[in-house]
Amino acid sequence: MAKRRGWAGRPPADEDEARARIIEAAIRCVDRLGPRACTLSDVAAELGVIRQTVYRYYPSAAGLFTAVGRASVDSFTDELAGHLLPIELPAPWAVEALATTIEWLPTKPYLTLALAAGHTEAFSRGVTSPVSRKLLRALISRSHVDWTTAGYDDRRLDELAELLLRLLQSMTIDPPDPARTGPQLRDFLWRWIAPAVTAPSAPRPGDPAWAALAGASPPG
Repeated sequence: MAKRRGWAGRPPADEDEARARIIEAAIRCVDRLGPRACTLSDVAAELGVIRQTVYRYYPSAAGLFTAVGRASVDSFTDELAGHLLPIELPAPWAVEALATTIEWLPTKPYLTLALAAGHTEAFSRGVTSPVSRKLLRALISRSHVDWTTAGYDDRRLDELAELLLRLLQSMTIDPPDPARTGPQLRDFLWRWIAPAVTAPSAPRPGDPAWAALAGASPPG
């Protein structure tokens, strides 16, 4: 727990409160300075503490920025779930979920704080982390898509969540130039993602595609 000094004369009661107040201060700094200009020194000044006090709870800037992003996830997830609610088929849902997230992220500075501040490694780990997969699975479960009828069991839903997050990771960290938006982005995603989402099962012996798959040999 923090000492009685600093904290603008109001020291936190425990470590949980200290961490919460640091995150709140970081959010205020982002609002005032923008995600690229916000530093740990700015956060410390906002709290009325020295920078080492912030380091005590968040040993790295990337850790603090990731925590700020996670604190904003719930409201973002609720907003995205509401946007996707009218969609009742797997492929359109997956395409719109990915396209909307790609388009909305730049307008959500708290969610992309690690990326905007140059901590792409931390952002990359966060996008595909177990926490992110769990959140996406929760988003999938809130949809109006009948995933079971579409051929999805728990394992395939886990794989779909992983695929979408890895695509999001790639298209966010290394976006195409020029960037795709609106219908162009959705057309691109529909052409290459929709077929896989529509047919989640791999070819089996007897299927027309199986002979070609079984007959393919690795390059030697």
